[in-house]
Amino acid sequence: MVLCHIRAALRLGQLVSSRSQYGHQCRFLSTSSFLLKERLFTDKHEWVAVDGDIGTVGISKFAQEALGDVVFAQLPDVGTKLAQKDECGALESVKAASEVYSPVSGTVTEKNTAVEETPGLVNSSCYEDGWLFKLRLTKSEELSKLMNEEQYAEFLKHDAH
Repeated sequence: MVLCHIRAALRLGQLVSSRSQYGHQCRFLSTSSFLLKERLFTDKHEWVAVDGDIGTVGISKFAQEALGDVVFAQLPDVGTKLAQKDECGALESVKAASEVYSPVSGTVTEKNTAVEETPGLVNSSCYEDGWLFKLRLTKSEELSKLMNEEQYAEFLKHDAH
């Protein structure tokens, strides 16, 4: 998936950097850092994207669609120590409530206060602006137990949720 984004960015860069009839030339191309980080998923529909020893956690598109319009978010406080699969928050919608589970062990370093103030960000941008919290990983070996995007897509096709 990441390779596809990189190839597409390179091809786009080649297209826009060639001179147009007006003589303009593009000198750089930037991409969102979230596009370049691989998301790993749990069977509970949380995801984590890792940068160094910091993991950014959110819920999947499948989960936010199943929940419906999120109207309340309770997120873990900074400094909270979590083990993999610990219940650490909750999301409530007009039709359901769902617990949030930590996909990996670590200590919370930041929570997305924008999501607490505007919970609908989870629906409109679950992989970018609607992330839930960040944590410093304490057991990076747990990442190998999670599904990559292709495995998660297969999981959604075949397993009961």
